[in-house]
Amino acid sequence: MSIGLLSLGAVALDALFGEPRRWHPLVAFGKLANRLEHRFNTGGRGWRSHGVTAWGVAVLPLTIAVWVLSELPFIGWLVGVIALYAAIGLRSLNEHAEPVANALQAGDLDEARRRVGYMVSRETRELDDPAVARAATESVLENGSDAVFAALFWFAVAGAPGVVLYRLSNTLDAMWGYRNERFERFGWAAARIDDVLNYIPARLVALTYALLGKTRLALRCWRQQAPLWDSPNAGPVMAAGAGALGVTLGGPAIYHGELHERPRLGEGPVARADDIGRAMDLVRQGVLLWLAVLILGGWLLA
Repeated sequence: MSIGLLSLGAVALDALFGEPRRWHPLVAFGKLANRLEHRFNTGGRGWRSHGVTAWGVAVLPLTIAVWVLSELPFIGWLVGVIALYAAIGLRSLNEHAEPVANALQAGDLDEARRRVGYMVSRETRELDDPAVARAATESVLENGSDAVFAALFWFAVAGAPGVVLYRLSNTLDAMWGYRNERFERFGWAAARIDDVLNYIPARLVALTYALLGKTRLALRCWRQQAPLWDSPNAGPVMAAGAGALGVTLGGPAIYHGELHERPRLGEGPVARADDIGRAMDLVRQGVLLWLAVLILGGWLLA
């Protein structure tokens, strides 16, 4: 069965069922990652070599196991569909974003702040309406790249083991990839590996957003604004996404008690509640485009 059809099957499962409610494999993996961090980074004293070792122990055995299972006759294709289904989070992204937009439209700022706090790591207690809308829109654009498109990319490139390697690495970056005293050295490997794995997908996502929105503006924002962003992959994605939507994102935000003066991204009015839904539509349209390309590519190569 072609990669395109397997990808379509996984996306359909996500649309029908969303993330597993009772037992999600990434929840179990997160518990394993916490144990490894306590073992290899006791008291925040782990070095880069400890982080590399912990990353290998966490990621490689599971990736190899999935590779072996995916090579089995008759069920290998099913392993691939399940692996991709567990890795993508398109419906979950919408389930987090939609309540934020609904609360803003209803004038319930406290609820909107609470809901957007599930999506972002910045402090949300003092955010006004535009800041909440901006945070949610940024999260949709960036997490669309990380949680949906990159998983599809690595599945297309390397099948089930590729998507498992990517998703586990991305999870470790979210847990260990902080620039603080505890993780500065230990989390270095997780952060750098995730940067490498996301480099090509992020730029394909930026191009996808541009093609599906205000193309010239998106490409100009990507070229001029992305280099100013501190993340090599989030910069292109969010700059192109903001340009495609014709809104302004970025700006100051408070993380862990510290004010970060982030560059402005995009061009146009400040994001509003409606722009959260527009960002989700952009992600959905991009997924449909990628699936069409994968299915057509598989048919042409057959």
